[in-house]
Amino acid sequence: MRQVPHPIPYQGSKRRLASTILGFLPAERKRLIEPFAGSAAVTLAAAARDAFAGYLLGDALGPLADIWGLVIGQPDRLADGYERLWRGQLADPRAAYDKARARFNATGDPVVLLYLLARCVKGSVRFNAQGEFNQSPDNRRLGMRPNVMRREIHGAHSLLSGRTESRAADFRDTLADASSDDVVYLDPPYQGISGGRDSRYLKGLPVEELLDGLHRLNRRGIPYVLSYDGRCGERTYGRELPANLRLLKVALHAGRSTQSTLSGRAEDTIESLYVSPAARSALARFGCVAQTQQQLVLQT
Repeated sequence: MRQVPHPIPYQGSKRRLASTILGFLPAERKRLIEPFAGSAAVTLAAAARDAFAGYLLGDALGPLADIWGLVIGQPDRLADGYERLWRGQLADPRAAYDKARARFNATGDPVVLLYLLARCVKGSVRFNAQGEFNQSPDNRRLGMRPNVMRREIHGAHSLLSGRTESRAADFRDTLADASSDDVVYLDPPYQGISGGRDSRYLKGLPVEELLDGLHRLNRRGIPYVLSYDGRCGERTYGRELPANLRLLKVALHAGRSTQSTLSGRAEDTIESLYVSPAARSALARFGCVAQTQQQLVLQT
């Protein structure tokens, strides 16, 4: 397997769990669709293994989807633009960040968004009530160096070019032309932050809308795997998904919670993975996965 590049530093990225998640995606399908793309960790891991013939990345945050469009089709334009912003900040990093943030909010420029993601606190997107990016910079660092960013961009380009499409769209629109020949990986906003306006997302995703989308996929016979909620220590997030979806729930050990560690607590994070009825064929490989140090727990 080729080394997996990651040009987008994004909080909540599934890069740590990507290899395990791939074990639940039916490999005989032609295309992998990731409608909540974010950092596209699962798609990049799949492409590094040549697991599918094609890929579709979608995201409701248009400039983020446009970053992937540039990675796929114009990697030097993205890398050159990032380098100009990175080098232009050196005299006064805070002033340069504030100027870039104002520019992004005025224009939606995807190159500027990549710079903001590289510089902002924890690589975490935040928006105000007006839909403006308002996350502060991490003043302890300048972001990924241009030569490293260029390497990551070109690495992702080499994996995705010629077989990947990027769409700026709602997840239902991204999935409109999906078929049973495809497999879908969904990593939507979790229930605890989906019910209303949350600063981590340009817009929330009510649970009812997600459930409607899952029922539609089931009726169309499209296999999917869903990352949704979980627990940290004794705290559980989100209510159980309805039984009539007929999902198989798998608990994935995601490691020690960084936030808990910062608060002086030693707590592990467990993330829930749901496997659709049409994706059950992926579980043929589960026997070998279950013996690994991931210590997966099946719950019917």
